[in-house]
This record gives sequence, structure tokens and C-alpha cells, in this order.
Amino acid sequence: MADDDVTRILRERLPEPGAGPREILEHVYRALQEKGYDPPRQIAYYLITGEPAYITAHLGARSLIAKLDRDEVIEELVRHYLTGARR
Repeated sequence: MADDDVTRILRERLPEPGAGPREILEHVYRALQEKGYDPPRQIAYYLITGEPAYITAHLGARSLIAKLDRDEVIEELVRHYLTGARR
């Protein structure tokens, strides 16, 4: 049997335990993108409202993002945005 005839299952790797907000947000972004959503909009609405329905359960994204402190993520995003805007 040729390699082309073999069914392969590719699994998305979850961020390592203890992963930081960046890794979690990148994973959530990819999961939203795969499902056809607008990731920046969905993540922003989740961070503003805390409503988990804005985040897909695909690839465990909803449970991962729930581990983050929303206020700390927003503070870090604002800090990063303002620091980058000064350049």
C-alpha cells in the first residue's frame, strides 16, 4: 500500500500545561479561523463580555481561554498596542 493510500489523522497540538496567554490566544485564534470565524472580533467580544459562546469549543479553545484572567489579558493587549504604536 502506497503512502498516498493511508488515512492519516493530524491532531492539533494543545499548548503545553502552564502555557502563557500568548500561546493560548494563538491556539484559540487558529481554532476560530479553522471554523470560519473572525478571530479578532470573537476574541474581543469574549474579553469584553466574558460570554464563552463567542469562542468555539473546537480544539478545546473554549476551555483553554477560560483559564485566562480576562482583565490581565486586556491590560497586556493595551500595553502591547500602546508600546507598538510609539515606534
